[in-house]
Amino acid sequence: MRRLVRACFAGANGYSYAKKAEDVAREHGIDRVARLASNENPRPPTPAAIEAATAALGTVNRYPDERTAALVEALRRYHGDYRFVTGAGMDGVIETVIRTVVEPGEAVVVSTPTFSFYGLAAAAHGARVVNVPRREDFSVDPAEFIEASRGAKLAFLCSPNNPTGNSVSPETVEEILEETEGLLFLDNAYVDFSDIDYRPLMRRHDNLVLGRTMSKIFALAGLRVGYAFAPKWLEPFYRRAATPFALNSVSAAAAVGALADPDRVREVRDHVRRWRLRFRNETPFTTFPSDANFVMIDVAPCTGDEAVEHLAARGVLVRSCTSFPGLGDHYIRVSIGEEWENVRFLEAIRDL
Repeated sequence: MRRLVRACFAGANGYSYAKKAEDVAREHGIDRVARLASNENPRPPTPAAIEAATAALGTVNRYPDERTAALVEALRRYHGDYRFVTGAGMDGVIETVIRTVVEPGEAVVVSTPTFSFYGLAAAAHGARVVNVPRREDFSVDPAEFIEASRGAKLAFLCSPNNPTGNSVSPETVEEILEETEGLLFLDNAYVDFSDIDYRPLMRRHDNLVLGRTMSKIFALAGLRVGYAFAPKWLEPFYRRAATPFALNSVSAAAAVGALADPDRVREVRDHVRRWRLRFRNETPFTTFPSDANFVMIDVAPCTGDEAVEHLAARGVLVRSCTSFPGLGDHYIRVSIGEEWENVRFLEAIRDL
């Protein structure tokens, strides 16, 4: 019966997951593992988020609000008067945007190396993925990206970029928007850890979607809450294409609670920035500048996989970057964790 499986799934790898901390602990006999592989927030959600989610559990016999009106209103209070769409994680938003605008066989442009899910999701919908390599310093060549995007309905650009950590300036993004006829999906999953604000671009361009997530700075990774700033014209079509009731009521309630606690956001941002700088200064390998809650490190002459195994044996779980399209095999990505996790990483990496 394998003949029934589509070629894009039968002959290619899917999304590459980091090792589980429990598996590393069992393999190496370690009681506590530093979990620095998945760009998670090491702190639990704010009490307001937990209280809201707990209260919402009493209503799960009913379907959630298909328009997530309470969450959209909370997003407007937090960000300002923009239009929003929501989904089950930013992955769900990405898939819905692709489903809304891309026909099978049409091109979807992706700036690489980057988050692999853009290409995986596009291929799953029958699109033809066009990868546009970044420069050697991982910056984006706008002219090359614009040229590759001609005739394409949709293009993906991640800033701050995963896994390299660097950002594209708003001026460069605007240059791309002005010369691109299709829709640009700008993935801003990590923008809360930077000083960059792309939101004003939404006022001037109707071909921009800003993807956001509650998984990172808001500490709701396990509840899968994604949202996006969307142009007015796209919103009704997005809703038609979306999976019904994709975002559950408990997750939506927790997101409303988390958005009401800006002090926690500032605390997490300050913690990440302080340790980002320490990682750059104290890691004995080339560590790239980052605007995200992680850094990318060149561990040559080791490979990324070798570095991961070395660190795992010392109770530190990081991510090898070998699975990222267009990136060499000698990089690792290290998330900013709790104090003890970060200290253990710095001790372990010095022995590599």
